[in-house]
Amino acid sequence: MRRKLSYRDAVVLLGGESALTGVLDKASSVALFGLGAIDLFDARGEAVKLGDGLIRALRDKVKGLSRYDRTERLVAAHAVVVINAYFEALAGLDVVPKLSRADQDRLVRPEGAASQVDWLLAAELPVPAPQLPREELLVSLSARYQGFSYHLETLVRGLSCWDEWDDRRRQQVRDTLHTVLPARACRRYEELFRQLVADFPEVACWSDLIEHQATRAEIRRGMADLLAELGSGRRPSDRLRALVLANQAALDRPIVSAADVPAGMTIPLLRDGYVTPSFRVLPGDRDRRPADERSWEVLPRRDDLTGFLSGHLTLPQAVDAPLLVLGQPGAGKSVLTRMLAARLPAGEFLPVRVELRGVPADSDVLAQIEHAIRDALDETMSWPDLVHAAGGALPVVMLDGFDELLQATGVSQVDYLERVAQFQRRQADRGRALAVIVTSRSAVADRARVPRESPVLRLEPFDEGQVRQWTATWNEGNRAYFAGRGLLPLAVEDVLAVPELAGQPLLLLMLALYDADSNALRLGRGRLDETGLYERLLAGFAGREVRKAGEPLSDADLSRAVEDELLLLSATAFAMINRGRQWVAEDDLEADLRALFGPRSQTGEPYGFRRRLTRAEEVIGGFFFVHRTQALRDQQRLRTYEFLHATFGEYLVARLLARELVDLAQELAFAASRNRPTAPDDSFLHALLSFAVLTVRGPVMRFLRSLVGRRVPGDGRALLNRRLRELFAASQRPRPGSPYDGYEPVPQGVPARYAAYSGNLLLLCLLTADGPLPGTDLFTPADAGAANENWRRIARLWHSQLGRAGWESLTATVRVRHFLEDGVRRMEVSLDRGEDFNVAGLAFLTWPESQAEAADYDVAVPADSPLGPLLREISFRDDSSLGRLFVGLLPYATELGADPGYYGEVGALLTLLFSPVRDPEQRLRLYERALAMSPSEGYLDVVYTQLAADRHKLPADRLLKMLEGQSFRVDRAGWPAELAGEAGEQGGG
Repeated sequence: MRRKLSYRDAVVLLGGESALTGVLDKASSVALFGLGAIDLFDARGEAVKLGDGLIRALRDKVKGLSRYDRTERLVAAHAVVVINAYFEALAGLDVVPKLSRADQDRLVRPEGAASQVDWLLAAELPVPAPQLPREELLVSLSARYQGFSYHLETLVRGLSCWDEWDDRRRQQVRDTLHTVLPARACRRYEELFRQLVADFPEVACWSDLIEHQATRAEIRRGMADLLAELGSGRRPSDRLRALVLANQAALDRPIVSAADVPAGMTIPLLRDGYVTPSFRVLPGDRDRRPADERSWEVLPRRDDLTGFLSGHLTLPQAVDAPLLVLGQPGAGKSVLTRMLAARLPAGEFLPVRVELRGVPADSDVLAQIEHAIRDALDETMSWPDLVHAAGGALPVVMLDGFDELLQATGVSQVDYLERVAQFQRRQADRGRALAVIVTSRSAVADRARVPRESPVLRLEPFDEGQVRQWTATWNEGNRAYFAGRGLLPLAVEDVLAVPELAGQPLLLLMLALYDADSNALRLGRGRLDETGLYERLLAGFAGREVRKAGEPLSDADLSRAVEDELLLLSATAFAMINRGRQWVAEDDLEADLRALFGPRSQTGEPYGFRRRLTRAEEVIGGFFFVHRTQALRDQQRLRTYEFLHATFGEYLVARLLARELVDLAQELAFAASRNRPTAPDDSFLHALLSFAVLTVRGPVMRFLRSLVGRRVPGDGRALLNRRLRELFAASQRPRPGSPYDGYEPVPQGVPARYAAYSGNLLLLCLLTADGPLPGTDLFTPADAGAANENWRRIARLWHSQLGRAGWESLTATVRVRHFLEDGVRRMEVSLDRGEDFNVAGLAFLTWPESQAEAADYDVAVPADSPLGPLLREISFRDDSSLGRLFVGLLPYATELGADPGYYGEVGALLTLLFSPVRDPEQRLRLYERALAMSPSEGYLDVVYTQLAADRHKLPADRLLKMLEGQSFRVDRAGWPAELAGEAGEQGGG
């Protein structure tokens, strides 16, 4: 990781070694802080004058510098501002005494001066960054200033006057140094930062410290205007002019390439149709989980993407590690790189777009970049030659589509981003610094280690204003198309009615194309729910694919052909869900289709020298809502397929299951009408449902419930439910062979397949039931005691075989209730609808002999409380041991407001309360753990109370350091501040 600049580094970089030597020769460390009675030049004023002079001189010096050299000097100027702010704030405070002759003699000795001033000159200074909020920067500055004050206090405490002062005067000096001085220095820093911005406008993009409304409005201007201001007037070399022109030509091409657009329809150009998305950003230098939605929920949504990128590219962090840009398929990641490549000032930056789908996946980063350079320039050019030809412009390499390397090749690239960062460091060491931006799908963010220095940015779905802006551009460009066909423009209200689709630019275009066919979206307004809309969308695009073949079809034939298309697409969706992924490789899909539907007919011949399309390619066809990724490995193109929005696949899964259930219900009704008790075959259903439980994709259950409710009548549902319960009761028995035995999307052991199929059958039973199902209806024989025991067995099978995601989603979807009825312990199962839990319903409290004890636990617990998931799982498992443990920890949750599910917190607290202090260092580490967790104020109160009792047994210096880190948690009792004061007295007196 790059070391941050110190004041010494900054002065040397801006003015040379002589500038630093000059100021140090004129003053000792004593004079530097104005410790009076020494007849030396006031070094504080000299340092301030030096800093001001260096910044004034920089205005002229930066004009001829390369982009990276300019960045380094601006960061150095910022370091000078940080120190000047502290000096200027110190000058106005009465905290330094007059010195006695003995103090002067001791402090001006060379060894004393060097040791007292080095901490100031060598300290690493905070630097703004666009990913850090203003508050965090000021906290870092305040902490640095407090560190300066700590050293200054140490110096003052060594003087004879400290012994002469009374406690009140000592405390006054402490308060001034540690509270007043850092606050004043931070305020002065903000003033000086604004002055720096006035001289160098790009510095404004480093931070949101500039809050003046007019200035912020300037920052939020369009990408073209803001980025143009970064230009120095340099022009690219003739050799690279072709690359610059190619990047800029993208502005006059359609924002996306759509192969199947009706004649007369216009796709907006990139320059007109690009809507800058909102984003969230995870800063570097901390533990992060980019694939975890919870990591993003707490971060603010930001609208200054252009300002953020401008700030990032004009800071040293850009050349230290790659910026990772995440987003859903269709969120506009690739379009962003095209826009950035076209808009970055050519004299300051040299953008190089590397489409990772088109470069060798198994080559190193340098080879991938040089491959893209050859494609862009139509000539071979080495990376060093390109940097030399850039003439001082900073190369900005955009590695677009990291997820395509992962998905299409299936090869682990866990260290790819680290290799990119290493490449950046090597090049910087050789004088060839470069910035790198890597784009990837959010879902694969956990499949590569992200360097700690890398900011991680995630593009957010469009909000209403952005949807309106996009829609207005679309309608304006297609005014003639609408008028010529008697259509109304796309109504933004119709688009906003489907927020999960309208938020992604590519899906928004899909809605626009759908509506452009006879205003289909508008006609469905108010008449279609979510299920109906997805059916219309998918059937509409499937119909377009069928009609593209050009053969005239009757309505019945067209309907059958559309149904066949959707059947194969549904099998594609199952190929993804059964593999636990959002995508499927082409070869895997080909194998699935062959196993489920047999080999395809070999009708038709390939045209000319073209190869025959694979069946997977035929299924996917030109469907707009399917995203294709590809990568090049060993000269072979490897492809994967993914739905632009996961909900398309989830709907298709539910649709195929609903179709099977409808067929099953019809077969059962037909058999019943002829009094022929036949048992319809469930082989196809078993093949689809024996690899993953449906609950891992929540919307599947929602769609399936809606589709079954619409398509299976009440009498047919009763027959269907009875048959499904029979299948569930027999689901643990051996199965005969099946035509679909060749269907194996993933290698799966027999117990795991039994677990998945029985879990899915339970879900189908509950979906088709009119209410909760008693345990006696699920198992044979129909005995309550046997049903309880059978449930415990199958629940343990699910727990052991479904994997974490399957188990947690199943227990979150299915509610199990235990109760006592007529002296018999019973159970019933239903789909969870969010009702409160009653603790008395735990398994061990429903035995006849436990009724007296159960009365003490008649406590309602909201399902959405932290205790809800624990109660849900304990009841699901019918686990008496876990139930008793939960009841034992209930006071911890109810009295302290903490979650007993986080066992580390419980263990830390109980150890502190009940274990004596044997090892002070170990005890302190335990307190650090407990305070780092801090699940609630009640928890903290208990920890601080125990800490107050233990404080005299703990090392004072370590205790003080720990409590300084807790200063932001000063609660209503003032515990941390009070304890820190006592520790300070204990340690230093």
